[in-house]
Amino acid sequence: MSGRTEGGVKDRGAGVILALAVALTSLLPTSAFAHASDRGHVLLLPTGYYIAGGALAVALSFLVLALLPPASLDRFWRRRLPLFTFGDASRTIISLISFAGFALLVVAGLVGSRDPLSNPLPLVIWTLLWAGLTLLQGVFGDLWSWLNPWYGPWRVLSRLVGSRRAEAPPSRLLNWLGYWPAFALFFAFAWFELIDPAPDDPARLAFAAGTYWLASFVAMLLFGYDDWSRRGEFLTVFFAMVTRFAPVGRLDGRLSLCWPGAKLLAAAPLPLSGTAFLLLALSSVSFDGLSKTFFWLGLFGVNPLEYPGRTALIGVGSFGLVLTFVLLAAVFALAVFLGQRLAGDAQSFAKAAGLLVWSIVPIALAYHIAHYLTVLLVDGQYTLVALSDPFGLGWNLFGTADRMVEAGVVAGAQSAWWLWNIQAGVIIAGHVLAVLVAHGLAWRLHPQPSRAALSQLPLTFLMIAYTIFGLWLLATPTAG
Repeated sequence: MSGRTEGGVKDRGAGVILALAVALTSLLPTSAFAHASDRGHVLLLPTGYYIAGGALAVALSFLVLALLPPASLDRFWRRRLPLFTFGDASRTIISLISFAGFALLVVAGLVGSRDPLSNPLPLVIWTLLWAGLTLLQGVFGDLWSWLNPWYGPWRVLSRLVGSRRAEAPPSRLLNWLGYWPAFALFFAFAWFELIDPAPDDPARLAFAAGTYWLASFVAMLLFGYDDWSRRGEFLTVFFAMVTRFAPVGRLDGRLSLCWPGAKLLAAAPLPLSGTAFLLLALSSVSFDGLSKTFFWLGLFGVNPLEYPGRTALIGVGSFGLVLTFVLLAAVFALAVFLGQRLAGDAQSFAKAAGLLVWSIVPIALAYHIAHYLTVLLVDGQYTLVALSDPFGLGWNLFGTADRMVEAGVVAGAQSAWWLWNIQAGVIIAGHVLAVLVAHGLAWRLHPQPSRAALSQLPLTFLMIAYTIFGLWLLATPTAG
């Protein structure tokens, strides 16, 4: 869960134990923010059972794939169910509506309520956009290209001034930089969300969001909308990568259904900068879960029962965010290198890493869903309330201003049971799908099945270890 969210504690009790609800933290408008708890119940079985089961599921998926003939799996991945066609005629209009909504939210952040649970800006940014839209992109495909608040204004301004930038050759500077601009901006975004003392403060967030929109718009005018969106605007880059997992796709204006992750198998190898971007997407959400655990705080002499708050941990948090990325990148690089050596093939390391990193997408999406599930369930209700009265003037635009927020949706024994099982199940399923995708990508590097299987052994061990780590994060005590 986000660093804005105050977590509870899970115990490792044996047998069938009634799960306990964690109380939502009280909110202070100018200090520690937020919302629902992502770890607020005790496990119904010892943690080791869940971890062993998850690791075994990932390991068995590798064994099954190693024995299946590549041709049958290739036919499995290629299956498509055509749906219907539609055009892009309304894309500009929808984007302009999205931009107008964004502008109103920024105004609400500046002049509206100081309470992050009453002001719609932090709720829309952190709950609907970052938590919710990522999930929708991974299921329904590229919704962001329609909701993007830059596209409509850019099209209008380009027509007014007669700009031909969209038809100009790609920028040599951006080609040289690759995805590093998006990487740097995504790191800044992760730091702001996880480390900054008050990322939910409406005025602070309004300034940051407004400044970022304006800076990105200027970059699009300088480099072209397509070029900057593909390499510099980190939200578009992130959502485009997540979209490749979605079972809903679009080709030549026609929608079709495919297996989740099938489009990843056709992806081109990413350059080093793109590989780093995807690894940062996974490492940042992993550190988010790690940063408040008793284990992490104990490493720096912080008493987790006397949590000092985010301001006191800026240095520790910044170090941890960088360290998590460096460790994940190093372990991933080692797994790819060892896999290449085992396969005994002459494929370059850069090509192998750039291709196999696409198998990270199902894991990153799974962590995102498990991580933000309770935020969506609870803060989503706060969002409905806040949107009806965005400026705190007593309005009731959508008839939801007086709606009672039911935090009990994540409380109680029954809720705790299905919440934990969904989170754990999503993480395990994400790793199993990652093994499937990695095998499909490995066959592109090593057409001989035995070499493809050997090349995946180290990466499979990494995925098993990450499964154990993810389930441990769900079960370990947290502070704050």
